Amino acid sequence: MVVFHDVEGTHEGNGMRWMGSGTGLETDPRALPAVGPEPRSASRLATRLELLRNTLRPTPHVPLAMNGMNLFAKLEYVNPVGSIKDRAAYWILKRAAERGEICEETTVIESSSGNFASALAAFTHLIGLRFIPVIDPNISSTYESFLRRICPTVVKVEDRDDTGGFLKTRLEMVKHLCATIPNAYWPNQYGNPDAMEAHYELTATEICDDFDSLEYVFIGVSTAGTIAGVSRRLKEQYPKIRVVAVDIEGSVIFGGAPRKRHIPGIGSSIVPPLLSHAKIDDVVLIPERETVQACRELLTTHGLFVGGSSGTAFAAVKRYAARMAGAKRPTALFLCADRGTPYLDTVFDPRWVTSLE
Repeated sequence: MVVFHDVEGTHEGNGMRWMGSGTGLETDPRALPAVGPEPRSASRLATRLELLRNTLRPTPHVPLAMNGMNLFAKLEYVNPVGSIKDRAAYWILKRAAERGEICEETTVIESSSGNFASALAAFTHLIGLRFIPVIDPNISSTYESFLRRICPTVVKVEDRDDTGGFLKTRLEMVKHLCATIPNAYWPNQYGNPDAMEAHYELTATEICDDFDSLEYVFIGVSTAGTIAGVSRRLKEQYPKIRVVAVDIEGSVIFGGAPRKRHIPGIGSSIVPPLLSHAKIDDVVLIPERETVQACRELLTTHGLFVGGSSGTAFAAVKRYAARMAGAKRPTALFLCADRGTPYLDTVFDPRWVTSLE
């Protein structure tokens, strides 16, 4: 079942439940102008987006005590909406506006497990575009509440795909909505080169500015935009750096057997197209229970209240540490993609953890 949520009312039709009051998907498409992007409109959007650029300030890195290495965490959760996805959301919209691919009549539609949708929701609201997020039951209640408060329409799929996840189901819904809503635009965080460019130009450039030398970087993988952009830039700056991709067990990204996963923001039910652009030296797979332990250790030992993908990356650092031994104490970095607040009911809840396989 697919549930369309809008501000009020309930309608049924075509096997789906529609909830709306005239501002959602039940609007007659014939009443909407079926026109393409106008250069003047796109120019205004680009101007508004350029103002948003000032909110994306460099994020800090902090040292963590770890035997055998100089370890640092880059705190991406201090981005304005709260995660590393702010960078890709801003950059994709900016480039689309510059190319005239979106205009003031555009409806942005995207599949997301939380962070990217939240960033798009905030930014599209600020520049005056409509946004429809496509989510699934794995989304944090915090993210879902945020989206329902800022987006007139939220689409939540309920059916699992053939891998046991929801991603393929979400993507099919995105394609359906784009085919039926005039002036729809799909950012496609899974395959849009602009997502990779965002991290090449923004995230990785900050890292290069902050570190004279860097031997290892650990990056969680989901859509692969972050690792594709960051790895390419860091390999240019530090030719001998080892890029370690971090994934969760049950994800298919690096050829693992698919199975039901519970922690959003890490792993995938598909091999993301952007992965082919990444320069990866090693891959570490982490079980979900180990992610939970790492998140709690980061909080209780290092004072970092971070989300699931951050804990997974830290767990990978600990697993990989023995391979980093040498005469010189290496410098290593991992990314903390988001804060732990949305995970209070899951990763940080002992009762929830008992449900993990």
